[in-house]
Amino acid sequence: AVADDCALYACASNRNPGIRRLANGFEAIDETDAAAIADYATSVGADLAVIGPESALDEGVADALDDAGVYAFGPRAVEASLETDKAYQRRFMDEESIPGCPDFAVFDDVEEACAYIDEYDGDLAVKPAGLTGGKGVKVIGDQVTREEAKAYLRDSEYARVVLEERLVGEEFTVQAFVANGEVRTTPAVQDHKRAYEGDEGPNTGGMGSYTDTGFSLPFMADGDYDAAVDVLNAVVDALPDYKGVLYGQFMLTDEGPKVVEFNARFGDPEAMNTLPVLETPFLDVLTAARDGEPLPDLEFSGEATVCKYAVPDGYPTDPDAGAKIAVDETSVGDALLYYASVDEREDGLYTTTSRSFAVVGRGDSIAAA
Repeated sequence: AVADDCALYACASNRNPGIRRLANGFEAIDETDAAAIADYATSVGADLAVIGPESALDEGVADALDDAGVYAFGPRAVEASLETDKAYQRRFMDEESIPGCPDFAVFDDVEEACAYIDEYDGDLAVKPAGLTGGKGVKVIGDQVTREEAKAYLRDSEYARVVLEERLVGEEFTVQAFVANGEVRTTPAVQDHKRAYEGDEGPNTGGMGSYTDTGFSLPFMADGDYDAAVDVLNAVVDALPDYKGVLYGQFMLTDEGPKVVEFNARFGDPEAMNTLPVLETPFLDVLTAARDGEPLPDLEFSGEATVCKYAVPDGYPTDPDAGAKIAVDETSVGDALLYYASVDEREDGLYTTTSRSFAVVGRGDSIAAA
């Protein structure tokens, strides 16, 4: 989204051929090595940085870049706690009266958590408080029984867990660009978490996603999108120093949108749905954020999008990492091809433990896309 409009440099722990090809320079650096990332940014004369992974935010990469004089479009570690600490996330929502907060309780004692599961009247979502790469949540009444949930907690050695009411409905997400107290939202996306066809199998980081031609989705009623945006605005009102992408994952329940979680960075895969149809140059958003100017109003093409991932065999429970793969880029046709979690070595392309690549179709309807 920025490569055509600037001199682009990138760093990541894997050599991603798509990013490397777009970049003027590419450096292999661990995403959590804040000092090394800031050193690389200053060495290439960068004055703007965009942070992708949540692990980097958790380790203060935005702080290190800001302190080095490189404006980071991503929250500092304190604000990133909105994603990186689920206990903080729920307590923040409760204390700041953010709409859409479910019933919840936080435990640092496993047996107390198990007792709460026994006593609670209804199904619960069991969430480790820290980062788990989108794969740590277990939902009673959907994926596990109460006894299985308790066994999961006893086997897992999580320091803290959040237990919250199971939200039932249709999930959707809204990503917003945030800076200087301003919020600019993008179209709603629905992501599909289950590993296998027909909504079967374990939850993943997301197997694919879609948007419609407008900001809403076919299952949403008038006002549902605006209610979700109201939640994001309330978060930014309570966190005026927040900058970067604020991603709200919502469950559309009988009572309207409830918050499943917040992410402090682009959704993966949702960014691949929204950025290709963004007609406002993304760089204009970034420079306005950096310069303290009003963020531009966002214009979109009005196309629907459908994204689909290819993943390593056995994903997500036992992925076949280190397998050599070949991608025929000419076979993608009118779709867009995005390399994801792959590693380019001297003799070819290899899988990692996560999703390998995605294709995105665009069209004048979801079916056409």
